Amino acid sequence: MSEPLIRLEKIRREFQSGDTIFAALKDIDLTIEAGEMVAIIGASGSGKSTLMHILGCLDRATSGSYRISGTEIESVSGDELAELRREHFGFIFQRYHLLSELSALGNVEIPAVYAGSGATQRGVRAAAILDRLGIADRADHRPSQLSGGQQQRVSIARALMNDAEVILADEPTGALDKHSGEEVLRILKQLNSEGRTVIIVTHDPAIASLAERIIEISDGVIISDKRSSDPERTRAAKPNNTADLAPKQSATSLLGPLMEAFGMALVSMWAHKLRAFLTMLGIIIGIASVVSVVALGQGSQQQVLENISSLGTNSLEIFAGKTFGDVRSGRITTLVVDDATQLAKQPYAQAVTPTVSTSSTIRFGSTEANAQVNGVGAQYFAAKGLTLSKGQLFNSDSVHDYSQEVVIDENTKKSLFADKAISPIGQTVFVGKIPLRVIGLVSAEQGGFGSSQNLSLYLPYTTVQARFLGDSTLRSITIRVKDDFDMDYVQEAVTSFLTQRHGTKDFYILNTDDIRETITSTTQTMTILIGSIAVISLIVGGIGVMNIMLVSVSERISEIGVRMAVGARQSDILRQFLIEAVLVCFVGGFAGIGLALAFGAVFSLFSLSFSLVYSTTSIVAAVLCSSLIGIAFGYLPARNASRLDPVEALSGD
Repeated sequence: MSEPLIRLEKIRREFQSGDTIFAALKDIDLTIEAGEMVAIIGASGSGKSTLMHILGCLDRATSGSYRISGTEIESVSGDELAELRREHFGFIFQRYHLLSELSALGNVEIPAVYAGSGATQRGVRAAAILDRLGIADRADHRPSQLSGGQQQRVSIARALMNDAEVILADEPTGALDKHSGEEVLRILKQLNSEGRTVIIVTHDPAIASLAERIIEISDGVIISDKRSSDPERTRAAKPNNTADLAPKQSATSLLGPLMEAFGMALVSMWAHKLRAFLTMLGIIIGIASVVSVVALGQGSQQQVLENISSLGTNSLEIFAGKTFGDVRSGRITTLVVDDATQLAKQPYAQAVTPTVSTSSTIRFGSTEANAQVNGVGAQYFAAKGLTLSKGQLFNSDSVHDYSQEVVIDENTKKSLFADKAISPIGQTVFVGKIPLRVIGLVSAEQGGFGSSQNLSLYLPYTTVQARFLGDSTLRSITIRVKDDFDMDYVQEAVTSFLTQRHGTKDFYILNTDDIRETITSTTQTMTILIGSIAVISLIVGGIGVMNIMLVSVSERISEIGVRMAVGARQSDILRQFLIEAVLVCFVGGFAGIGLALAFGAVFSLFSLSFSLVYSTTSIVAAVLCSSLIGIAFGYLPARNASRLDPVEALSGD
C-alpha cells in the first residue's frame, strides 16, 4: 500500500498561557490522500486553524509525527520547511494577505521570486494564471483598487504560482459576498478536479458539504470524519506545470537573490516614502555635518596657510640676542651685513636680506602718519613673499648707491593718498625731514602678531643705516629657504654657521615653518574636535535608523508572515530588511553630501574671508560610513524580522 500524501500520528500542540499549558490539539490522527478535497469544520477555538497551520508547515507540533509523502517534518530545518511551503503548498487566507505596495501581478509572482524563477518566465506565468481566473485586466491594480472577490482570486493565483500540490484555504469565503464566495468555491472545486489536494478550513456546514470528506474537530479532538462520496473515485492526475517555471537558481548564487531583494526594498521604500525619509533624516543631518565641518576646517586651514605665506614661506628670521625679550640684544653688534652676504652663498638659501628698522613720521602734503621704516635688501620682497601691485622695486644698485627711493604698502597708500585720483608712484614723501621718491606699491605685509595694520615703508637698508640710524648693525637677517630643503635641517645649519662666525650663539632664529605647523596643528585639532561632534550626530542618526526600522518591523509583521507563508527563508527576510536599511543610509548619505554642498554654496555668498574646501576623501568616507551604519544598525531589526514565527506574524496585523 502506497504512503499517503499527509499522515499525522498523535499530533499534540500546546501553548503556554501564563502559568498553565493549553492544549489546542490533542493526539490527532489523520491521513489525507493526494487529490482529496477535505473540509475541516469546527467552532471558533476548536483547533481547526492550529491544525491547518501544522498541515501547511507554518507551525510545528509539540509532539507526535507529521509525514508528507513519507518525509518526517519534525526532522527538517527551517529553510527546508520554507521550501515545502514554497514548492508544495499554496495558501488562501480569509483576509487575502496581499502586499499593499505590489500590484496584483506582483503579489502573484512572490512565491516564484523566492523559488528563484526568472523575472520574464514568472511574469508570463503569473499573467496566465490571472487570465485563467478572469482578472487579467486587473493585473496592474493594487489591492486597494480591487474588490474582495478580486483580491481573493489574486490570493488563489498566488497559491497556484509554484504549481502547489496542496491548496490550504482558511475561511476562503468569510470576507466575501454570496456571489463572490460561490465563485471562489467553484474555483476550488475546479482545482481539485485537476488533481490538487484541497483542504478547506471553515465553520460553515454549507461550504463543508461541497467537499468529499468532512472532518469535524472540537476542543482539539477530531470527533467525526465523514465522506460524502465514494473514496475510491478516480481522480484526475495533477498536471505538472513546473516546466513553465525557469530553472531554480543554485543555492551558491548570490547575485539573483540580492537583486530581487534590492528590487523589493526599492518598492517598499517608494511605497512608504515618508517613513523612508524620516528614517534617513538623521543620516542626512549627520553626513551633512561631517562633510561641512571637514570642509570648514580645511577651508580655514587653507586661509591660515595663505596668511602665513605672506610672512615668507619657508623662511628663517635671525635676531640678535639669546631669545625673545633679551634685554641685552641692543648691545649685541655681531649681526652684520657680511653675515647676510655669506649666508646668501649657502646652497639652501633662495633669497637673503639684511633688515633694520625704525619708526618715523611720514608726510605727504598736509597728511601725516606714523609709519614703520624698514631698511631691507633687494631680495627682501622675494624672501617675504610680498606682491608688487604698481611701479617697481629697488635693486642692488639702489642699495649700493644709498638711494632715496621708497616702496610703500597698501596701508600707507590709503593713509597718505586718500584721493584716488592721485597715483602714489613718482610722488615725493617726507620721512622725518628726508624726502623720498615713491617707486613701488606692494600688498600689506602680514606680521606674525597682527602687524598687518601698520603703515610700512621699504627703503634700501644702507639708506636707513646712514640717514636714520647712523649704525651699521642689523636688526635681523631673513632667509628664504629653497623648497627642497628641510627647514629643521637648515635651521641647524644656520645656527652652526653663525655660531662659528661669532664665536658664540648670540642670536636666535624664528622659524616661520614652526608657526605654520603650530597653527595648522591647532586648526586640525579644532576640525577633529568639531568633526567628533558631527560623528556623534551621525551615530545618533544611526540609532534613529535602528529605532525606526524596529518600528517598521512591528508595522510589517503581517507582510513578513505572508512572505514566510509563500516560502521566504529567514535569510530572504534578513536580506531584504538589511538591504532596506543600507539603502536608506546610502541614499541618506548622498542626500547629506548634497546638503553639505548646498551649504557651501550659500556660505560662499555671505563669507568673503574664505570658502569651504571639500575633500573627496571625506565625501567617500561619508558614503562608506553611511553604508556601514545601515549594516550595523539595520542588522538587529532585520534579524528580528527574520526570526518571527510565521503563524504569529500572519495574525499580527
